[in-house]
Amino acid sequence: MASLGAPALGGRPVSVGADDLLLSALSSLAAALEEAGVPSMLIGGLAVIAHGVPRQTVDIDAAAWAESLDLEEFVGTLREHGVVGRIPDLLPFARQYQVLLLEHRPSGTPIDLSLAWLPFEREAIARAEPVDFGGVRIPLVRLDDLVVYKAIAWRDRDRGDIERLLRLHGGHLDREAVRATIAEFAEALDEPERLTAFDDLVRGVLGPERR
Repeated sequence: MASLGAPALGGRPVSVGADDLLLSALSSLAAALEEAGVPSMLIGGLAVIAHGVPRQTVDIDAAAWAESLDLEEFVGTLREHGVVGRIPDLLPFARQYQVLLLEHRPSGTPIDLSLAWLPFEREAIARAEPVDFGGVRIPLVRLDDLVVYKAIAWRDRDRGDIERLLRLHGGHLDREAVRATIAEFAEALDEPERLTAFDDLVRGVLGPERR
């Protein structure tokens, strides 16, 4: 399991207490993405850790820009780096659900690689900043975009991650921009209550927004 102390943006080292197997998997994924020339970024639990929140995780979540991506060729590149599918129908599943369910074969680490298509995702990947995560250099989703990702997923652990991120970095969050993006997703999902719940969570941590 990985846990962490302080974040490090702009390529400065991150102080990480991650186990060697997880870092080996991250290194292989980063190398495959770089070789394939696929714009990408780290999201999920490791991203929360890299932003300074003490947390544990046993898997890797990342997003890769999928426009013009040859999935079969890309999967071949991943395989050369020891990253393979963890389900038999890897490509049909990926094309239907826009996620590659992978595994780093040497370490057994699960990897979920989201195939990004939306304008928000393209912009988030473009904004991602490189970090040195335990010796592995990889682009990291920015705070505002990570909060949006977590608000879209909205599982118990995602809500907990948002709360901890806000307590640590709430003063640096662009609340208006984040809220506007979440409002768009809430409308697209036909879940207006998602925005209300997010507003309640933010107010509970940071208080009312000052105008």
